[in-house]
Amino acid sequence: MPTIKEPAKTKTAAKTTAPAKKTAARSKTAKAAKAAKQAKEPASKKAKGERIFSLDIGTRSVIGIVAEHDESDDQLHIIATDRLEHKTRAMLDGQIHDVPQVAAIIEKVKESLEAKTGPIKNAAVAAAGRALYTMTAEAEMEVNGLITAEQQRNLDFAGVQAAQAALTDSHTVDDPTRYYCVGYSTIRYVLDDIQLKSLVGQRGKKAKAVVIATFLPRQVIDSMQSALHATNLEMRALTLEPIAAINVLIPPTMRHLNLVLVDIGAGTSDVAITKNGSVIAYGMVPLAGDEVTEAISQRFLLDFNVAEDIKRRASNGEDVSFTDILGMEYNLTANEIIEPVLPNIENLAAAISKQIIELNGDAPQAVMLVGGGSLTPNLAAFVADALGMPQNRVAVRKPDKVDGITDLPEELHSPDAVTPLGILKIASLNTLHFLSVYVNDEEYSLFNFRELTISDALLNAGINMRKYNGHPGLGLMVSLGTEKKFFPGTLGTFAKILLGDEEADLDTVIHDGAHITIIPGENGTTPTVRLGDLVTAGQEYTIYVNGREKHIRQHVTINGKEASADQLLADGDVIESREFKSLGEALLAAGYPPTGRKIHYKLNGSDSSYSCTPEILLNDAPASISMPIHEGDHIEYIADEEPKLGDVLDVNDADTSIVIYYENNEYQIPSASIELMVNGRKASPGTLIDDGCEITYVKSERTATTVSDALLAVNFQPPAATSRMTFTILVNGLPVDFTDPVKNGDILEVKLTSLDKTNEAPAAPSASASGVQTLSSINASAPRTGLSSLSHPATRPHIPGLSTAATTSPSAPAAPPRRTIADFIRKD
Repeated sequence: MPTIKEPAKTKTAAKTTAPAKKTAARSKTAKAAKAAKQAKEPASKKAKGERIFSLDIGTRSVIGIVAEHDESDDQLHIIATDRLEHKTRAMLDGQIHDVPQVAAIIEKVKESLEAKTGPIKNAAVAAAGRALYTMTAEAEMEVNGLITAEQQRNLDFAGVQAAQAALTDSHTVDDPTRYYCVGYSTIRYVLDDIQLKSLVGQRGKKAKAVVIATFLPRQVIDSMQSALHATNLEMRALTLEPIAAINVLIPPTMRHLNLVLVDIGAGTSDVAITKNGSVIAYGMVPLAGDEVTEAISQRFLLDFNVAEDIKRRASNGEDVSFTDILGMEYNLTANEIIEPVLPNIENLAAAISKQIIELNGDAPQAVMLVGGGSLTPNLAAFVADALGMPQNRVAVRKPDKVDGITDLPEELHSPDAVTPLGILKIASLNTLHFLSVYVNDEEYSLFNFRELTISDALLNAGINMRKYNGHPGLGLMVSLGTEKKFFPGTLGTFAKILLGDEEADLDTVIHDGAHITIIPGENGTTPTVRLGDLVTAGQEYTIYVNGREKHIRQHVTINGKEASADQLLADGDVIESREFKSLGEALLAAGYPPTGRKIHYKLNGSDSSYSCTPEILLNDAPASISMPIHEGDHIEYIADEEPKLGDVLDVNDADTSIVIYYENNEYQIPSASIELMVNGRKASPGTLIDDGCEITYVKSERTATTVSDALLAVNFQPPAATSRMTFTILVNGLPVDFTDPVKNGDILEVKLTSLDKTNEAPAAPSASASGVQTLSSINASAPRTGLSSLSHPATRPHIPGLSTAATTSPSAPAAPPRRTIADFIRKD
């Protein structure tokens, strides 16, 4: 372990004095003597100012530096430093992947330094440019009088905020609120259209600053904060690694040159470019020293850490001996190790050169390589070739001397010490310190560059207060006839902001550890409107139904359906109110069904219904339900309360017989039989039926009716044999035989003719127009049957189920034996 300068004896550092004296006793060098002399100085003389702890958390190692700010000479005096490498690949490409492992290394570095310096409470850190975004923006401000350093700083920070807004507007990232500004540089200042290097001490009216700001994902910063918190460290300041490095090697007085600084670590290579007096660009290449280590590991089948050690020794020109995973032993020269991986080194150089050209436009005046990866063999030469530059214009730089930092120990005179020294220097400027606040119990880190308010915290948390305010309640619009009625909803309430337990507003100032709670506002409500609030009872009518006085009012409907006064209205409802204009409407309102009541029944298993059509009289005259109604009208409503089965099914004798006409009279001829049952009991057409009954209708097969049947039905008596008369049978005027069929409505005639042509026929009661005697003249005294006369059959209504019922049933009664006319003719 190299000798570290120790602080003077103080209460906080008393325990570290003895080790310092032992070191001084063992060493006779001038540096040891100087350290021993400083250890003997009084505490009052040694306590010069604030102590700053810079921590470079790299992919391969962690470097810590503790320095003390001397206000008398405005210098940082380094009093302790330590370095420790990761035991595992806990970090990749500059991003912490294993927080506990990284925290363990930080804790060891911290403990080592605390043994020499006393307690350490916070640390300044830098982030690698992984997933880096840069934005250029400008800010203006009105100035009066002499411009102070604070005013210039506020203008710079206004530019940072403008850059953050530009990142949001660019839509290059999905969620801009998840990105932190990790550093910025002012490209130029302008005062009243005149470009200046600094505004401090100037006078003018309008000042402007053009700023380039860099942003990293919150995940990168949050993982770093988690590692620090695990070691009881607060984040004092945060910057970007290339910004830190450029503050060490390229002072502002040299930034008029077009220079490029590349910080090559293990996981990333960060790029910063100066030109025209300022830093003009930042960039990142996701390749670095680990690419070469990985190539050696793959080439020789080695553990990654073993390959890293071999790479370093070969880079120093040492021969190496090792054993691969298969047990093969190797004894190689440095050149034999480096030669196979030269393509990988050249690839790294090409990626760095490509990024430089993209950011700068062409080759710069010079390139400086820093970081542990810059020691990779031939890398500088490859970069020069790729950029087309002389090799002496690309160099590896070591921080032999840093402006503003003194007592630089020998172990920090290396390329990888540039970044931690830059972090230390930036932290001393008191810029971009972090403030931890909690918004709805979630922690956020804010840059403490000015007096911060709740508005800044909500902006950082990505909270839009308008989204937390209650929304107005939905309005209600209904149609009342041709008129539209609108009822607005109630307003929502505003969200409340609590700082701790106290109510606050957006301009309330916040401090470290502040707890901010957003209480969402309540949404407004939709108005509650009932039908009765809009429409009162309509005009009342008085009518008399069956002698009883009835009071009815006009219809009020919502969307075509009758509604009550207490029904709630919904948006878009259509309300209609109309008077009773017809007899049917008035009867319905009075509780009488205009078309009568319906009886529902099952006929042979099929649902059917029958309307008991009432007889309606209006002012003692028959009326239809469409007739107009007036105040005081008298209505007689005579309902068929007891329908009969015959009425329901329209069953009569025509269903079981046919009708023929003979000598101007009607005669029925039986042709089928019907069996009726109601609710399982035998019934007749006169049976009364009720709602819901079950009816069974069975009809036997209709038999064919012949002329012989018709003659029997009309009681035809053939002439006696002694009468010497013959006869001719006609149906509808055409001669027929006894077995010919007759149909419903046929006209039957019988014509007689005398067999004795020489003798005059006996006198007859009547004769046809042709002189032929008719059957009636012969059978004038014959007794007649008692068959009832029926009207001519008419078209009958369709009754569901009846057609099915009128089919032959196995249980139908058999038709009686039929006789023919031949049975009545005597055979001589």
